[in-house]
Amino acid sequence: MEWTELLSSRGVRLGVKAGGVVLVLAVLGVAGWLWLRAEDTRGQVALAASTELVQQADGPQATTDSRTKAIAALQLVLAQHGRSSAAVQAAYELGNLQFQAGDYAAARRAYELTLAKGASGSLRTLAASGVGYTWEAEKNYASAVTAYEAVARAVPAGQFFFEDAQLDLARAQALAGKPTEAVATYERVLKDVPDTRRAADIRARIAALQPRK
Repeated sequence: MEWTELLSSRGVRLGVKAGGVVLVLAVLGVAGWLWLRAEDTRGQVALAASTELVQQADGPQATTDSRTKAIAALQLVLAQHGRSSAAVQAAYELGNLQFQAGDYAAARRAYELTLAKGASGSLRTLAASGVGYTWEAEKNYASAVTAYEAVARAVPAGQFFFEDAQLDLARAQALAGKPTEAVATYERVLKDVPDTRRAADIRARIAALQPRK
């Protein structure tokens, strides 16, 4: 078969077209990857630029004005760079500032956004606990128990946040009118963390929850 006939054959034309499609997809994939990397860098830069404002707004001595500016800065990071890895940290820090400002519903949304954006490790535990703190601050103890139970299930004995997760849960259980469950949770801490420095306080809480004879 002549080369001209070969090139004009239907099979070869389809093969060439398929190869072209693969090449285009590869180019688009590389372009998308480069864009995401660039966006991630821009997000990190924007988050770094808000650091000073966040530090000034963090803590009980912060002014309302400084906290408002920091919250706005973090909201801008999320609005402009919501697909970057910086969004996870920005959402968590936003939740902390909104909690300090007493806007518990907004703080809860920020913590939930932290989780939704794929927070992992310690940051995930802190954000999930933050959800519980917002419910507890609103005196919605049943919802706080649900949130803390999720954290406690995710943090097994021996891990860094285990004790705090269990104590948060026990406290909420007691506030929710579940003394038996609270006592069991406190006793688990004493069992699984025998060297806890809070043993005396835990035993006092257990005694207070025990029915008087």
